Amino acid sequence: MSIYKDYLKQIEERKENGLHPQPIDGAELLSKIIEQIKDLDHEYREDSLNFFIYNVLPGTTSAAAVKAKFLKEIILGESVVKEITPAFAFEQLSHMKGGPSVAVLLDVALGSDVALAKQAAEVLKTQVFLYEADTTRLEEALNNGSAIAKDIIESYAKAEFFTKLPEIEEEIQVVTYIAGVGDISTDLLSPGGDAHSRSDRELHGQCMFEHNKDMQNELLALKEQHPDKRVMLIAEKGTMGVGSSRMSGVNNVALWTGVPFSKYVPFINFAPVIAGTNGIAPIFLTTVGVTGGIGLDLKNWVKQKDADGNTIVDADGEPILKQMYSVATGTVLTINTKEKKLYHDKVELKDVSAAFTPQKMEFMKAGGSYAVVFGKKLQTFASKVLGVDVEPVYAPSKEITIEGQGLTAVEKIFNRNAVGTSGATLHAGSYVRAEVNIVGSQDTTGLMTSQELEMMAATVISPIVDGAYQSGCHTASVWDDKSKANIPRLMSFMNDFGLITGRDPKGKYFPMTDVIHKVLNDITVGDWDIIIGGDSHTRMSKGVAFGADSGTVALALATGEASMPIPESVKVTFKGQMKSYMDFRDVVHATQSQMLKQFGGENVFQGRVIEVHIGTLTADEAFTFTDWTAEMKAKASICISEDETLIESLEIAKGRIQIMIDKGMDNAKGVLKGLVDKAETRITELKTGIKPSLRPDANAKYHAEVVIDLDEIAEPMIADPDVNNDDVSKRYTHDNIRPLSYYGGVKKVDLGFVGSCMVHKGDMKILAQMLKNVEAQKGKVEFKAPLVVAPPTYNIVDELKAEGDWDVLVKYSGFEFDDNAPKGLARTKYENMLYLERPGCNLCMGNQEKAEPGDTVMATSTRLFQGRVVKDTGEKKGESLLSSTPVVVLSTILGRTPTMAEYEAAVDGIVLTKFKPSTKQLVK
Repeated sequence: MSIYKDYLKQIEERKENGLHPQPIDGAELLSKIIEQIKDLDHEYREDSLNFFIYNVLPGTTSAAAVKAKFLKEIILGESVVKEITPAFAFEQLSHMKGGPSVAVLLDVALGSDVALAKQAAEVLKTQVFLYEADTTRLEEALNNGSAIAKDIIESYAKAEFFTKLPEIEEEIQVVTYIAGVGDISTDLLSPGGDAHSRSDRELHGQCMFEHNKDMQNELLALKEQHPDKRVMLIAEKGTMGVGSSRMSGVNNVALWTGVPFSKYVPFINFAPVIAGTNGIAPIFLTTVGVTGGIGLDLKNWVKQKDADGNTIVDADGEPILKQMYSVATGTVLTINTKEKKLYHDKVELKDVSAAFTPQKMEFMKAGGSYAVVFGKKLQTFASKVLGVDVEPVYAPSKEITIEGQGLTAVEKIFNRNAVGTSGATLHAGSYVRAEVNIVGSQDTTGLMTSQELEMMAATVISPIVDGAYQSGCHTASVWDDKSKANIPRLMSFMNDFGLITGRDPKGKYFPMTDVIHKVLNDITVGDWDIIIGGDSHTRMSKGVAFGADSGTVALALATGEASMPIPESVKVTFKGQMKSYMDFRDVVHATQSQMLKQFGGENVFQGRVIEVHIGTLTADEAFTFTDWTAEMKAKASICISEDETLIESLEIAKGRIQIMIDKGMDNAKGVLKGLVDKAETRITELKTGIKPSLRPDANAKYHAEVVIDLDEIAEPMIADPDVNNDDVSKRYTHDNIRPLSYYGGVKKVDLGFVGSCMVHKGDMKILAQMLKNVEAQKGKVEFKAPLVVAPPTYNIVDELKAEGDWDVLVKYSGFEFDDNAPKGLARTKYENMLYLERPGCNLCMGNQEKAEPGDTVMATSTRLFQGRVVKDTGEKKGESLLSSTPVVVLSTILGRTPTMAEYEAAVDGIVLTKFKPSTKQLVK
């Protein structure tokens, strides 16, 4: 059967599921289609024309290269297709976004046919995705006296590709749709279990609202009733998009409610309108900007205050909310983008100017942030070549300088890495382009990142980036057919692009499924670094890291830059003494709990950088804190360390990077070797005192300061989803932190999970020691609930093996992973025993394996959202309670939550995390 017949068969299969033909990205199929177009009598000629015109992915896909070549033949008269005139061929090229299409346009523009050259030039003036090879051709042609090249470059210098775009509408009418009450996780918009389909946008769109067809049909009905309006998705009494950046979530919302990007490129929509009573989660809001969308902070429910300004609470101590205006489903509202106000029937409801900053409005006008980033670079190139000043077309970068005010840690990092500024000292609120040092891509968003790179016509990683890593951790649990189809292809693309990859496409080194955040935490060897990663838990213990959508990751890989406002910071310090039987995870949860108590239930961390003066914890342990800041709804976090502690962390990182080198993971450019050299240089700076560790200024200004009293942490703390709370908006929030005694030692636990990025080697050693203690006390180890253990990295497994702890775990386990025969099917039933799973995300991700529906899970992981780790049944809601390793282990041995007496006995003699706040001045 021919490749085209195979495609027809696939079309019929997709039709059965209500899907259109899958967009074409392969050269072989499109070449066959072109062959059929040229045959005027071919039975599939008409369909082939439609596929060629309307169903080919743009950018640097192999199909795009074939399409651009054929369009060039038509333009030059070498091929004649009556349905595709030369003028229409130019139009097609204008929608192909760069790479092969720009190369063809340059060929024609710089060719000998003057009439065609002028037409090509007019199209080129609308394009922004040009790279060095393209601009070099233009510059050389200009230097050789080409009038066409001069005309194009002058247009670029004026940024006509931007200025000639239509302005955004002054009034945008929206009709509301309440997608949920309370915080809405991005899992609702793009479930983790459907991660395999994210690169097939139409197929993935079917999972919107977790496949809830009733909600999907309600949305369609609203669109039908209001064809002249855009649907605005709302999180009522909550924050929209908590949990992750998830470009696929924004893509799904755009697919259902947005505007088609091009009539020649299917299923790529932009400009969704999304809102929440408490706004949009910071990393998700960045993703909305990537698509030129609008994200509104509605504040339609507000906390009531008494005469003294204190929050009024009910009998349960919960703040009493008052509705300021209704956004019930079907409400028609008007967004005035000029006044930056939200109206209902001409009555002003809310100032929404934060959603319409000059930069965000540029994204909306350009159809997304990529076009603005590339447009600025193109204008800068053209101005330099012509020897003229850059014309102020784009909104100037916002620069805020406060005389006499010191800098927070994040302000220092951005001042160090900023490009294109006036040189003034910048404070929070400044909008900055900054160079990125480290970039991370994970495997369930990586396919989308590779697509984004293709669509922005990028072919190689920016030389600015110190190092970048592509993980295989999110699909490590089950090596199924979906993984076998997707992951090797992803690793091959990223390896060719210049990333260090968990799997070697050539099979020269053993596949590594280490959790991405752990790898990034090791390869980040600069405390002044900026890190961008395709996951919300991109929170490092060195430098400042931002979780990002797949597109922002692609942009960072391609350009070595990221653009954002410098965030405000909240300073966290510690006092008191940590009790010997407490785990550092309890300090993490207590930080959130004490912060909320200190500020009357207001989360002062949300959208800000948590500057945690952790001082004496090395990178592995400190990461436990920074990792959790995603659940605190912070934008990022920074650890302030003593010099000696940072040196110790860097020595550990050096050793782990060297292991990667020894495995054969370094590339031709010696990226990993370069990181080892960078770490050695930094260690020398610290030891000699040339450059101490990153510290804020003593007179820096913070949005708030939080002091955590370690003396108050008297028992383990558990983040509880509170699944049966009568107030739906109070469910599935990470703010609900409870002490162990709340459960009275009687709450049934159906499954335990020790794993995810929240654990480190110390957790595995604690587990081994607890099992030995139980055997010594009771004569044997018997589990009354299953315990799933997934070490985060192979390095940890190797170190445990060398130290004897792995043998202890194997002794008590009923299952040990085998990399030579990885699981091909997800486990759906669990026995009461210990499972030693492959390093990776496992249950925390929820895309492959889950707990049994309706289970109560006690886990060390990060997510407690509905359906993430465990689904509901008709009789019982699944619960994911989050706690420390000792609590999880003991809960599975007992089959219930332990009492404090049982807990203290179980950890007696075990060295848990020792943490004493630094006594040194961690300010400059």
